[in-house]
Amino acid sequence: MRVVLPAVIALGSNQSADSDGIPRDREELLREAVREIDALDGVRVTAASGIVETPALKLDGVDETAPSYLNAVVLARVALSPEDFLAALHEIEARLGRVRKEVWGDRTIDLDLIDFGGLTRHTDEITLPHPRAWQRAFVLAPWLQVQPDAVLPGRAPHGGRVADLLAAATDLVSEYPAAPLLEAVRS
Repeated sequence: MRVVLPAVIALGSNQSADSDGIPRDREELLREAVREIDALDGVRVTAASGIVETPALKLDGVDETAPSYLNAVVLARVALSPEDFLAALHEIEARLGRVRKEVWGDRTIDLDLIDFGGLTRHTDEITLPHPRAWQRAFVLAPWLQVQPDAVLPGRAPHGGRVADLLAAATDLVSEYPAAPLLEAVRS
């Protein structure tokens, strides 16, 4: 018998070419990532937010010279351990051309495991819930689209209510006109 837990995954893309220099569309990269997540053995995507656009956030703050990000959140039911699921997400990133050479650098795709069944973990491999999700409107705003009563475990104030965390976030998020992401899986 497999234990199935809910997971929240944040997606982001701001590079329009993969590691081989092949042109890639940011929106299509998000759609491909959703398809690949849903295709994982033991994983079923159950909901996907709309797409939002945000300025690039670097270690030094917002970088107006870097391409903006497209971001979204998907919910899934997962019958893997958190560590195995995170490893599978990293494999998807690699297949979609992500190169890890700069912390918070530009990337074709970024898949962050935000919450996994409310579990708390802090190891060399994984930190749950995601340590910076509580302050990132580009995660919180799309998450609220698919789960209006969402709570980020272990976050105070307000018991980690995502709506309250979003109200306190300072980064800019704007809607990005696009067809629903879940169509990437269901079509």
